[in-house]
Order: sequence, then C-alpha cells, then structure tokens
Amino acid sequence: MDVEQVDLFRGWPNPALLPTTALAEASAKVLATPAIWTPALQYGPDEGYQPLREHIASWLTTFYQPRDRITPERICITGGASQNVACILQVFTDPVYTRNVWMVAPAYHLSFRIFDDSGFAGRLRAVSQGDAGLDLAYLRQELLAAEERARREDNNAPNYKPTRPWGKVYKHVIYTTPAFSNPSTLTMSLADRENLVRLAREFDALIIADDVYDFLQWSPDPANTSSQPNRAHLPRLVDVDRYLDGGPPDDWGNVVSNGSFSKLIGPGMRTGWAEATEKVAYGLSQTGSSRSGGAPSQMSAAIIAQLFPTGVLQDFIGNILQPAYARRYHRMMSAIREHLVPLGVGLPPTPDVAGGYFIWLRLPRPLRSSELVPIALRDQKLVVASGNVFRIEGDSAAEQNDFDDCMRLCFAWEQEDKLEEGVRRLASVIREALK
Repeated sequence: MDVEQVDLFRGWPNPALLPTTALAEASAKVLATPAIWTPALQYGPDEGYQPLREHIASWLTTFYQPRDRITPERICITGGASQNVACILQVFTDPVYTRNVWMVAPAYHLSFRIFDDSGFAGRLRAVSQGDAGLDLAYLRQELLAAEERARREDNNAPNYKPTRPWGKVYKHVIYTTPAFSNPSTLTMSLADRENLVRLAREFDALIIADDVYDFLQWSPDPANTSSQPNRAHLPRLVDVDRYLDGGPPDDWGNVVSNGSFSKLIGPGMRTGWAEATEKVAYGLSQTGSSRSGGAPSQMSAAIIAQLFPTGVLQDFIGNILQPAYARRYHRMMSAIREHLVPLGVGLPPTPDVAGGYFIWLRLPRPLRSSELVPIALRDQKLVVASGNVFRIEGDSAAEQNDFDDCMRLCFAWEQEDKLEEGVRRLASVIREALK
C-alpha cells in the first residue's frame, strides 16, 4: 500500500479551520441588503470600506489596549499583507534613494520578490534575530555604512519619486514579523522593539511590521487548559512608535502595522488592513492602483464587516482557532520532544506565550537541512522546509544569513492526526543521516 505524503511545509490553514458557515451567512446578508451590496459592488473609497475600518479600529483597541483608542483614520483597508507591502514600497520608497531593505532573518521567503519587484534586488540585507534577541549593534553598524556610501555617491534626494503631499520617501526600510515570526517562531522583546524604533527614527527608516499572527496565541504549557489569552502580551511596533519618547518626531512616524485576515478567516478573502499615523494611512490609500480601482477587496471587506457586530469573528478566533492551533502545536511539540530531541535536535527557548503556525528546529551537527529535505521526500514522503529557504537573497554576510542547520515545520495545514507521524518520519531521516 502506498504511504501517504505528509506535508509539514505548507503554511496554509487547514480547510476544517475555515469559517464557511459564518461567511455564508455574512454573504447572504450583504447580497440581500441593497444598502450594503450597492457600495460593496461599486468602486470603494480610497481608504477602504468605512464600516470595516471602524470595526477594525475598535477591535484592535480592545486587543492591544494602547494608551489612546485607535481611530479609523489610522486604518487603511488593503488587499492583504503581501499586496500591501507592494503598495507601501510604491508610495514610501525610491529605488535609488532608499538605500536598503533590512530584513530580520531568517525571513518570510515569499516576501523577497515583492522587494525585488520594487527595485531592491541585490539590496536586501539580513539582520539576525536569535535566542538572545535582535542584533541591533550590527544593524546600526550597517546603517552607518550605508549612509556613508550614500554620502560618497551624492545620493541625497529621491531620483524617481516626485515630492507628493501624501507620500514621504524614506532612506531605509526594515521588514519584520515581530510576533511568532515565520519561520523562527521568535517574538521580539519589548526592549528590542523600542530600540528598533529609535534606530528607525535616527536613520529615517520605515519599519514594515507583519502583525499577522498576533491573535493566534496560547500558553506554551500543555497542562494549561484554561481559556486562551484574548489580549496582546506586548505592544506592537506601531504602538511603540506612537508613544515612545513622546511619540514620532514628525506626522509620518516610522512604523506601518501590516495586518491580514488570511490567518483568521481565510487567505482567499485577500483582505487586510494597515495601521499607521493618519498621514501614512492616508498616503497608502493614495497608491495609484487604489485611486484608479478603488479600495482593494471592497466586496470581501463588506462581508467581513458583518462578522464584527455580533462577535462572530471574535468568538471564532477565541473558541475555534486558538484551541485548535494550541492543540496542534502541543501535539507536534510532544512528538518533537519524544522523537527528535533525543537525537540532538534543538528547539528555541520556551516562550512566555506561544503562537503562530510554525516550529523552528536546529539540527545536530554536522547535518544540513538542504541535504535532508530531498531525502525526506524521497524516502519518507515527508515535505519539510529547509532553513536556507529563509535566507536573504543576495546578502553574502554568511554569519547573519546561513540557516542550513535549521528546519521549519508547520502544524497548521496537515491533518492533525498526521503531525506526529510526520515528526516520526523526520526522526527516521535524521537517525539514518547520523549513522
């Protein structure tokens, strides 16, 4: 009998965790109500569907609990986190004047082409984030070097982007997933968040923070079966920027929080949001594609907006997603501790709060994941992600940018009863390679 493939690479939600009933009811309401479907099926306002902006602002205020409430003017509806990165780069960078994109590494691999498409191919740079935190000393050193190069080359003004009242061109971009990062699973400490914002202000950098996993959090203790946390355990970078040292030095600020419903409702909705200062949020809405076609995902935004007033989305996250992902996480972690740790496989330190989609493994020496991955597929029909899938393309700084001794496993996609089997198959591959 053929052995079924086990896929621990794919970073998608399992189909059983998609809220089809809630979406069917919300869609029916939208299409049965002319006052809703008329604007929903037309070109939307640049900033996005206003009821959803209002719901998101209130929802985020409850979850993150910033000092002051989040207003709809700080929110721009987007076509999802990936599409919005492209829009951010279109409005707030220049392909020459903007010196580099600094990526907290290892980094989400499918983001690289977005930066390449905006003219930054060959100028992505890795900034390592390890168990001890973000290497801010290295980032400062390299930012200074980049500024010196710009001085020598007389790169002191944007070359290709005209001055526009809705946009500011930043000298640098910093890209990170601060909470439950893909792939490292690490969460950036509050001290690192504060110091990163200070660096961004000093060097005129815009931080793009992919805040896409924040709501998917749970206790790292499998014995803790109490209700899952319903408040963020750390302020976002955009919250830090809002208040740190009296707030931003200008009306633009230095952080965009890039949010998405892909991990909470379904990636096919292609709907997300950005939060930033009012000027940056408005500037995003003035991206040429939004000015021409209206806000992205207008119909999807109208459907999603129906999920908030009755608490359907909030209940789905708290009562379905968090318990399901916590169960999957603990099931995989238990298997890793039983089958992989005795072989010398390492895990990140136990976090205060666990979350996200992934588990990041460190292989015993001298194993390399680039060699094990094809063997796992050939011999065990197991699909896993090699660590160097997440290295920053074009950056030759090996010390900051070599992850071939690591491997990423995803517990979100595969059937739950296959997670332990996948880990057992990986153990067989590692055991054989160590002989």
